[in-house]
Amino acid sequence: MYDTIVVGAGPTGSYIAGRLASWGHNVLVLERQECIGKASCCTGIVGKECLQSFPFGKEAVLRESRSAKLFAPSGEHLGVRKDTTQAYILDRAVFDAEIARSAQGQGAQYLMGSQVTGISVGTGLVSVESKSQGRPLDFGGKTVVIASGFGSKLPLELGLRGNGDFVMGAQAEVEAMGLDEVEVYFGSHVAPGFFAWLVPTSQGRALAGLLSRHHTGSYLKRFLHDVASRGKIASPEVRIRYGGIPLEPLPRTSGERVIVVGDAAGQVKPTTGGGIYYGLLCAHIAADTLHQALCANDFSTKALSSYDRKWRGMLSQELRIGRWARWVFEKLNDRQIEYLFQRARSRHIPESLLNAADFSFDSHGRLIVRGARYVGLVGAMSLLWLCVHRQ
Repeated sequence: MYDTIVVGAGPTGSYIAGRLASWGHNVLVLERQECIGKASCCTGIVGKECLQSFPFGKEAVLRESRSAKLFAPSGEHLGVRKDTTQAYILDRAVFDAEIARSAQGQGAQYLMGSQVTGISVGTGLVSVESKSQGRPLDFGGKTVVIASGFGSKLPLELGLRGNGDFVMGAQAEVEAMGLDEVEVYFGSHVAPGFFAWLVPTSQGRALAGLLSRHHTGSYLKRFLHDVASRGKIASPEVRIRYGGIPLEPLPRTSGERVIVVGDAAGQVKPTTGGGIYYGLLCAHIAADTLHQALCANDFSTKALSSYDRKWRGMLSQELRIGRWARWVFEKLNDRQIEYLFQRARSRHIPESLLNAADFSFDSHGRLIVRGARYVGLVGAMSLLWLCVHRQ
């Protein structure tokens, strides 16, 4: 009998496991992959606020970032730069492993290669069914955390409705020549309604990817051939990884003896699809909620609902503005995006937003609202993309 069983050894799951174990709780983490971080399809860009708030990942930092080139549909680009580091590009596998090692150092137990097939809440415990190397393994716990990423059916099986809005991402590691800053590409021929990227990682290597609601792999292959033809990458023939990204949270992320966190809960920025920082912020609240419940021996829906209230109170405005912004951006055509690029360049709008005293890499709502002062309500979302994707 464990105090808490965590399903998923990503950053959010391991962070919760480590905090609970540090308080003396008996924690088990079940991870379906044999190696932590092996199947991640994440670019791994986080703002400096993330690493300041959560002192993990120093070993995982591949490089710092303070500038970017933003490409309009026509190919014209807008350069954006700040004097100080605004973001870090992480090796996700190393990042995940570092948080997991910390959790294990606190006493959390890990069982790799264990696929959870079912969860049921009974009287006095949660039963977790899994398979490890083809053998069935069942575990019992007082509480369970679902941190198994987007697409997990476990919340739905427990009566928590699934994600209603999502996008597919595709990414590949490529050999890049002379790429020294992030490049972001817009346009219906690249990634309609979204964007594509080239992100330098280590020497001569980069990540190329994009988001799209349909034909994601086809769009990425076309993008790879395009940047290869211009000599930016060595070859378009690379292995592509795919992953779904939720664009709105679950209507409910807790229930009797159950908490859902991270991508599985939809705690992701609707503007960029980034989920590391928001997931860790919510994981911090989840760990506190579970600790209080374990100390009080109260695992009722009412007791754990404080997790929902607290994380939504912290992020609901950001998510609401972000979803509105995402809706607006998907309505823009290439001509409108070109116009916004021209307006941003002529009025030095990106510099004005970036140099604001309260600028934050992760608070997109403030950028959207401030951008509205320059170009009006409809144009505000597009200016968010022109500025946030400077990382």
